Amino acid sequence: MTELFLVRHGETDWNRQRRIQGVTDIPLNETGREQARRTGELLARRSWDAVYTSPLDRAHESARIISSQLGLSLPTVVPELSERNYGEAEGMVFTEIEARYPDRDSVPGQETRAEVVARVLPALTALAAAHPGESLVVVSHGGAIRALLNEAEPEASHGMITNGSIHSFRMDDDTLRLIAFDDPIELDSRAAATGDDLDEQNAVEAAS
Repeated sequence: MTELFLVRHGETDWNRQRRIQGVTDIPLNETGREQARRTGELLARRSWDAVYTSPLDRAHESARIISSQLGLSLPTVVPELSERNYGEAEGMVFTEIEARYPDRDSVPGQETRAEVVARVLPALTALAAAHPGESLVVVSHGGAIRALLNEAEPEASHGMITNGSIHSFRMDDDTLRLIAFDDPIELDSRAAATGDDLDEQNAVEAAS
């Protein structure tokens, strides 16, 4: 059994503008760096064995900040942890997507959630196999985490995955189980949001 605590990266300017990012490599802004630092402080309440991250800069920088807070070595990049590819919708805000692609499933180049699960879940399974009985921090993205939540609890309805939030899973016998959505780690993980209105944090993600 391995514990996998999935963290959404800190805020970027595109998050603040409510633009779909996907695999477009947008860096953290200063709010995002502060969110990552606070998330690291929250995670430091527990003991961790390693930090893994998506290769995209916003996740990788968040993971580096968190690793520093945890006193661990630099995070290890796992390419499969990257965000969902939203194809031609990347860079658009929700109203633009609705106008151009009213059927959200028809966006050219967009990965399906099933395709996201097909690359992310085996990567997590491999990490769990390499770290039996350990606890890992995995820094990824809202769309990727949403796909995993739907896989683990297909009948459940979860809220918005905010920047810097933590979602805990357990991998047991190659089966992913959700421990807690927006895991408080003994303190509400929404404290990592630096007090900004949560509706400002990539409202598009909730509909993706």
